[in-house]
Amino acid sequence: MLGKLKRVFLDALPFSWGARLRLWKMHRSIRNYPQRVVEHSYGGGRLKVFLSDPLAQGWYDQDWPELPEIAALRQTRLKPGAKVFDLGAHQGIVALMLSRETGPTGLVLALEANPHNAAAARRNAELNQVPQMRVKHAAISNRSGTLVFNQGLNGNMDDGSGAWGRMEVPCTTIDDLAEELGLPDVVFLDVEGAECLALEGAQRVLAAGADFFVEVHVEWGLEKLGGSVERVFGFFDPARYQLRVRIETDENFRALAPNDPITRARFFLLATCTMPAD
Repeated sequence: MLGKLKRVFLDALPFSWGARLRLWKMHRSIRNYPQRVVEHSYGGGRLKVFLSDPLAQGWYDQDWPELPEIAALRQTRLKPGAKVFDLGAHQGIVALMLSRETGPTGLVLALEANPHNAAAARRNAELNQVPQMRVKHAAISNRSGTLVFNQGLNGNMDDGSGAWGRMEVPCTTIDDLAEELGLPDVVFLDVEGAECLALEGAQRVLAAGADFFVEVHVEWGLEKLGGSVERVFGFFDPARYQLRVRIETDENFRALAPNDPITRARFFLLATCTMPAD
């Protein structure tokens, strides 16, 4: 009850004061957190994970089952030697799981806009001695340069409210990453509502036929950043891409149906290319 009253109080504050209080509490929780390294099974493989804050503990201090998207993409282009972009990588746990699939001859780019999370991702790559995993501090968007990001630990682009503070971060596009590192085989996209902006900057990669896994943040930021489910689907040519979907509690993906009710709330999209470019 007390926690609920605190949330009501924070929501009632002007954005500037509410943001300051939220950020003060977040930074205090990080300062007071007993940082440590734990080891768990993530998708059937053991990994060491540096716990640097309470959110990381809640997400990573436990065994994980295999992710359905990794199991599905293993049947297509997620193979040893593959190149994978993990965009919105947080502290690198999924990137480490993907690195296990690509092996030492592959490459996994873990892109993360929050500097605290990017530093933790680098620490996790070092702890597990995974040289094929590279961590880059930047946000993904439809242009390269800089943009305004919030300061929350599960951050996203500022939607104009400033509810979690603001900071300027470097940004890039999927196509510019491909120009730098080569065309990816697989793209993981978890960017808290900026899905359409990211896909706008991926025209070359989409044309080349990369497979995509996208967390579509319906009512969790997608609309605030000018996106929509219809726009997300529109980036994938139906003549070339097979679309499958699931929600968090589903163990497997299924075919997307017309006017599918699954798309009315946050869901996961798997877009696999059935007709790669020549």
